[in-house]
Amino acid sequence: MHFQWDWLCLGVLLISSVTAETENEENLDADVEVEDFDMQSQETEVDRDKPSIEVVYQTPKPTGEVYFTETFDGGLSGWVLSKTKKEDIDDNIAKYDGRWEVEELKENTVPGDRGLVLKSVAKHHAISAMLTKPFIFDDKPLIVQYEVNFQKGIDCGGAYIKLLSSSDDLNLEYFFDRTPYTIMFGPDKCGEDYKLHFIFRHKNPKTGEYDEKHAERPDVDLKKFYLDKKTHLYTLVLKPDDTFEMLIDQTVVSKGSLLENMVPPVNPSKEIEDPSDKKPDDWDERPKIPDPNAVKPDDWDEDEPSKIEDPDAVKPEGWLDDEPEYVPDPNAKKPKDWDEEMDGEWEAPQIPNPKCETAPGCGEWVRPMKNNPRYKGKWRAPMIDNPNYQGIWSPRKIPNPDYFEDLHPFKMTTVSAIGLELWSMTSDIYFDNFIICSEKEVADHWAADGWGLKKLVASANEPGMFSQLVTAAEDHPWLWVLYILTLALPVGLGVLFCWPAKKTDEYDFKKPDVSKQIRKGELKQEREEFEDDEIDEEKENEDTAEDEDEGEGGEDLDDDEEENEVADEEENEVADATQEEGGMSNKSDSEDEKKEADEGTGDHPLRSVRKRRVRKD
Repeated sequence: MHFQWDWLCLGVLLISSVTAETENEENLDADVEVEDFDMQSQETEVDRDKPSIEVVYQTPKPTGEVYFTETFDGGLSGWVLSKTKKEDIDDNIAKYDGRWEVEELKENTVPGDRGLVLKSVAKHHAISAMLTKPFIFDDKPLIVQYEVNFQKGIDCGGAYIKLLSSSDDLNLEYFFDRTPYTIMFGPDKCGEDYKLHFIFRHKNPKTGEYDEKHAERPDVDLKKFYLDKKTHLYTLVLKPDDTFEMLIDQTVVSKGSLLENMVPPVNPSKEIEDPSDKKPDDWDERPKIPDPNAVKPDDWDEDEPSKIEDPDAVKPEGWLDDEPEYVPDPNAKKPKDWDEEMDGEWEAPQIPNPKCETAPGCGEWVRPMKNNPRYKGKWRAPMIDNPNYQGIWSPRKIPNPDYFEDLHPFKMTTVSAIGLELWSMTSDIYFDNFIICSEKEVADHWAADGWGLKKLVASANEPGMFSQLVTAAEDHPWLWVLYILTLALPVGLGVLFCWPAKKTDEYDFKKPDVSKQIRKGELKQEREEFEDDEIDEEKENEDTAEDEDEGEGGEDLDDDEEENEVADEEENEVADATQEEGGMSNKSDSEDEKKEADEGTGDHPLRSVRKRRVRKD
């Protein structure tokens, strides 16, 4: 058994070593050129501003057909700042005067990699750019992907983008909140409401008007993506089969159908409620009514109060009737700036009467109230089923005059520009690496060259697990108890199962035989056998005894009598001992072993006496 536990402990150690090596290989597996990475730092204090991994950054390049790409490594070339104002708001905040800058990340910096940063707080920002070529919703998927980093977290604001609808009068200098767009996608947060928008404007084929259709909210918790101050990758995939997917960091967080998972639905219902239909005056919607035949009992008194004074209550002994509950504070003094003409006569503030602290109470004693046993309240007739109940009324249905059926809502309005029109109460929102294409492989390769590099640097700069645990314990001291218990459990189990056990000698304990009780009948039979043996011995010795004189014969008779008396006494002792042995079942093993040693020959007690008697003769 000890040999098996040794093998088990050895196996646990081997598995731990293999797991650690696998994690190290995964962290180093990335499509980047690593120049210098200090794997075994012996310094106790690390300069956080200096990254633990140095990389060579190269501006991502698309590997297939694209409709738009932007890395901002070359600045804001091609981007247009809006010069217009928002409508229907105060002129002081109507301008789109929020500032944009092209900067590197403040943390986990990748040298040479720059992005677009929203810099102003509580201002409107608007910036846009034309696509390389318009995207027409036909038979190719639409993939929109970009990076966002809330470098200071986010209190209230958005980081979504708009794909602007193609039109002849589209002027990016006048891009504002009412500029027609086809799709809006991206994160948005205000208060504790964390959203990931996907909205598209659907054109009504009958009226030509546009309505916003919102995707259902994702079922996952989005909070961490807004607060961890890391760069996250947001992807929208629209397919010609009218399905969609939303991904964060290349993981699907929401998916569905444009026909089934949009609010309000793309296609209206075939029937609607008749707006001209009205509920009849005699329509009875009451499922229960008071029993009209019920009569109030004669002994029902509605005037009885719910509470009455307790007549059995007795004033506690020591109650101070003449002492008030509150008295003026004797230590209070009138303020120096008190003006009696303006403020009135000054009075000291009231404090609890110190005499009442040791007494059951002060002031006038009043009997306590108790529930009135005769109180029944106002009588009401019991409820019964309404025989005239007609159910809940609803208007009749009529065909929807505005009904239409669009079986392919994917065929949206052509997109020709991309824009960011935002308001935020938090600055330093970072955007980078925009791409619009139709092939998932192209978007994934673009992400590996940009977002993948940022993720690798961020992972390398993260503090070790020990540092994270210590930091968490500083904020929550109770975690130290959890840490100690977590460490003590495997150590205790290791000592219990892996420490060599002390060998102990094995003993073969035999259960002693329990002496059998001897009944009186058996004792009498043994005694008769003993007497027969004595008679036989006497007959054998008669021949030799004839030559002896009569005096000697008398002595033999005396000896025989003494021997009989001795035998009787010995038989009584043996019987008593036998009965004591039969009743002693709980004695120790040592006593049983002694008895077995005395009875080692296996002879009956009477036979033992007989043998001693023969030896005596």
